[in-house]
Amino acid sequence: MITAIEDSPIYPIVNPQSIAFFGASNNFRRMGSIMLSSVEALGYEGALYPIHLTEEQVRGHKAYKSVLDLPEIPDLAIIVLPTEVVCQAMEECGRKGIKHAIVVSGGFKEAGPEGATRQKELEKIADNYGIRFLGPNCLGVANPHLKLNPTPIPAEGPPGFVGLASQSGSFLTQMFNYLHRHGLGFSTALSVGNEANIDIVECMEYLGACPNTKVIALYIEGIRRGRDFMNVAQSITPHKPIVALYIGGSESGKRAGLSHTGAMAGPDAVYDGMFRQSGIIRATTLSELFDFCLALGTLPKPGGNRVIIQTHSGGPGAAAADSLGRAGLELPPLSPDTIKKLRAIIPKTASTNNPVDMTFSKNPMDDFYKIPEILLQEGNADMLLVYFVSPEIFVTRTMKSAGVPPDRIPEEAHTLIAQNVEAFCSLAENYGKPIIGYTYRSLQEQMARSLLDRGIPVYQDPERAARAMAALIEYHRLREKIAAISAEEPDDEPACAEE
Repeated sequence: MITAIEDSPIYPIVNPQSIAFFGASNNFRRMGSIMLSSVEALGYEGALYPIHLTEEQVRGHKAYKSVLDLPEIPDLAIIVLPTEVVCQAMEECGRKGIKHAIVVSGGFKEAGPEGATRQKELEKIADNYGIRFLGPNCLGVANPHLKLNPTPIPAEGPPGFVGLASQSGSFLTQMFNYLHRHGLGFSTALSVGNEANIDIVECMEYLGACPNTKVIALYIEGIRRGRDFMNVAQSITPHKPIVALYIGGSESGKRAGLSHTGAMAGPDAVYDGMFRQSGIIRATTLSELFDFCLALGTLPKPGGNRVIIQTHSGGPGAAAADSLGRAGLELPPLSPDTIKKLRAIIPKTASTNNPVDMTFSKNPMDDFYKIPEILLQEGNADMLLVYFVSPEIFVTRTMKSAGVPPDRIPEEAHTLIAQNVEAFCSLAENYGKPIIGYTYRSLQEQMARSLLDRGIPVYQDPERAARAMAALIEYHRLREKIAAISAEEPDDEPACAEE
């Protein structure tokens, strides 16, 4: 285990102050050129040194014919070259004194016996010069906090709290937009590719120490160091959640992983048991992976599995109740005291069962503050699930009917929604119970977007919300179990997957 984050071989790779870039040119159709443009787009402030045999400048940067000609030793080399010259480039990096690299190029172990031989040669060169590298056959890293994104697709949204370690590069670069739309963002994202030098275990260890990372997401096709994986995970999960998506459990997934990165998958049941013993929450889909990260990275520990639903409509409330039940969560009845408080402010047509169904409300502040506050005071409940259906058209119609001048409506509607969101978010801060939302409206509407930006999870249907709430409960259950086992210091070694 690393004692400080700076001790990790990954630290200089995700925090470089200077980069030698192999493969970028003024031909924008080249992968290296596309990746360099992403670095520029995010505003990376370190030194960039394109390496090119013939061009004197690359995208406005002075180019060098050889890495040996550089005026300094860069912290990192990024290699996006034809397979047959990658080893030569690595050799020159070693001669220059570069100690860290990302090898994006493919055509190695994943490509068959000839590629496997070439990968061994690459590993030998790196070992000779003490170079630590990600890849080959990867898309490298993203560190939005450093404005670093040398991947093909430009980063969107502000830096976040999700640390990703992935055996697929696509799930790094293609997730920027998805995460931003769902209220998330990367703290650091790492693509390991064929894991010729740095593997997913070392990435997980780094993310466990990363101060910007609140929750770790893993995309796994196969784990080579099973015992080390479990030991590192067990040291992390008592203080930081880990969510894993493993796709090698089926025959089709196993074949895909082998051809993708050369990963050797193991039986699904073995991985399932390994995750449980390590305190890792397992996701079954990519959307679940990040849904769980959203809940685990924003919500406090629940006191139990009892949930109150607040809704404006019977159908969405019933769908939520069914989803919670299927996820193993309970819907307790409201206490007489809570019912009495509600009756003083809710419509006569409203239901004080659980779900609490408003049916209609004339005062939005009741929905956004008074009613949720009453429900959060309920001693029989541990969490609150709220159905949000407040399209801006309702607000603008009301203002128009009230005689607000048309040119003032957009600004006043924005202000009113912001006030309601602020009131709602204050409840989460004051009561310390998990509050989760769901809506069938767009997450980009002001209300949902503002809640997400303030750290209130809002999901696009109650099924996803319910599974995320169940994952939150399961993590804290496993966390306590791992902590108890660690305190006992058992003599028996844990079981593991492949070695």
